[in-house]
Amino acid sequence: MSPAKKPDLLRDNELIYGRLLTVDEPHLIQRYNKALAAFGLKPTKLKTFQIDRTGFSPEVAEECDDYDYLDPNEVNRRFIILTPSQIDLPVVHTAFSNTSQLMFEFMSKNQRAIDALTIKDVIYGEIEDSVPKVNDIEDLLSISQVEFKVLSAEDVLGKAAELGKLVDRLKQEPDAWRDSAMLNRMVELAKICGDIRENALVPDQVIFRHNAYWTSHFGGLYVFVDPDVTTVISDPAAPGFRRSRPWQVSYLSINDADKVFKFLATTGRIELPRASWVEASGYLEHRAEMVVRALIRDAEPNRNLTNVDKVWLQTWIQSHADLITRDGNFPFLNAAKREIAQLGHLKIEDVFPQQRFLVIRAKPDHPDAWLTNRLI
Repeated sequence: MSPAKKPDLLRDNELIYGRLLTVDEPHLIQRYNKALAAFGLKPTKLKTFQIDRTGFSPEVAEECDDYDYLDPNEVNRRFIILTPSQIDLPVVHTAFSNTSQLMFEFMSKNQRAIDALTIKDVIYGEIEDSVPKVNDIEDLLSISQVEFKVLSAEDVLGKAAELGKLVDRLKQEPDAWRDSAMLNRMVELAKICGDIRENALVPDQVIFRHNAYWTSHFGGLYVFVDPDVTTVISDPAAPGFRRSRPWQVSYLSINDADKVFKFLATTGRIELPRASWVEASGYLEHRAEMVVRALIRDAEPNRNLTNVDKVWLQTWIQSHADLITRDGNFPFLNAAKREIAQLGHLKIEDVFPQQRFLVIRAKPDHPDAWLTNRLI
């Protein structure tokens, strides 16, 4: 179980849990509670709370003292959809980085059904993987696709399916119109479901590919998928490392900066430092400031850096020259900036492997750009 208390300062400044949707209407809270009950959870007593794309609420998590209440085994993720507008929200708590993309694809492909269903009901369910629990890398590699198991609290989905069958029977059986009990049942169902010929109430695309991702399992693990090979990057202590599917999986230690860099470069996932993008982006300047702020945080953990400006930072750098030199990253970034200005590029082969990650970025148009930047 995750720690129950999160710092309010981070939330208030939207550094965590920003851009969430406020739920404060009684009927939506009631629907949310019906979904919680279906998962075997206690209803929330909160009069207002926020949710992300999956329906996860930081406030509800604090209330029930469990940040994994929608992800109990960190696999087969649960979701709660109150409104179609959740598609525009981030996912702020997940064990798999592609949860957000999978939710987006599901909501995009089934937009009409979700629009119609959420007028009257709450949609909930699980993103079902092929394993009930992750014990080793083999369990992760066995997940090639996921299936959305979709339910609704008032069983509008089930009633729509029942109405559809009765409509088919009415069309196909010549004497079905004489069955008054069936016709009355159709009227009852239509009052709940509406005209199912116009309103697509049943999501029809529920299976999606499970491609490249990061997962929090085993201290953090990356899976990259290429046409001929799958690459796993993690701590070698992860169970199954180099033992699971060695004939089709390449394993890299996340501590081996040289091999990880070469993998990203040879597979075309990164941009090397060139003036064409470095100078206009201010990337190296930003990296340098982050390096200094990290050193300040380590040296003075109680200092509030919220209102620190560039003049103050420069003064701190000058008064802590020995620490800056010993760390080496700030001088390296300044030297890299000068070399790029003079030559138009940086001789990356001359750079210490760990420092290469300070001056590269993911190719923006690569499908794995977000994942690659996370690794960087």
